[in-house]
Amino acid sequence: MPQGKPVSVPDDGLTTRQRRSRPLLIVHTGPGKGKSTAAFGMALRAWNQGWPIGVFQFVKSAKWRIGEERALEVLGASAEGGTVTWHKMGSGWSWIQRPGTEPDHAADAREGWAQIKRDLAAETYRFYVLDEFTYPLKWGWLDLDDVLGALESRPGGQHVVITGRDAPAPLLEAADLVTEMGNVKHPMNAGQKGQKGIEW
Repeated sequence: MPQGKPVSVPDDGLTTRQRRSRPLLIVHTGPGKGKSTAAFGMALRAWNQGWPIGVFQFVKSAKWRIGEERALEVLGASAEGGTVTWHKMGSGWSWIQRPGTEPDHAADAREGWAQIKRDLAAETYRFYVLDEFTYPLKWGWLDLDDVLGALESRPGGQHVVITGRDAPAPLLEAADLVTEMGNVKHPMNAGQKGQKGIEW
């Protein structure tokens, strides 16, 4: 796509403006770092356009205060761009819970997905970030056909970006834009844990 020009133009009867305004389903997947970061960068662009934004985090703990959440909440409350609503499902990675204290992550994921379906039907947001959404799909907590059906039939001009490793093939097929983040080199491979300002 040199100079922002499409390689070919489909014979679909749409004008350039109509084709440009179509809502997108976007997937950021792969083993590398940066999937969520890229999605939140897109959310910043959506905020600048004045679009209402809905963020749904499916795996990260409600107790974690991550940098992008704070930044987007401040921007969303500024009345200069779009609004930002942040939803957290569950209490974090299931394998860090003490035995006997595990919440029902599958139920939390189903509840979160039910809310997203309601918001899509009501056109609550113009831009959705479904962060780490590939995991409840991979683990079988959500019905993939139900998810694909709701995403493909969403009304209006709602853009949806989904992040997480191991995105299922049917989701990749349904998406308009897929980016796979590769892991060439990472400090964790050399024994260095995540740090403030980089991972959160």
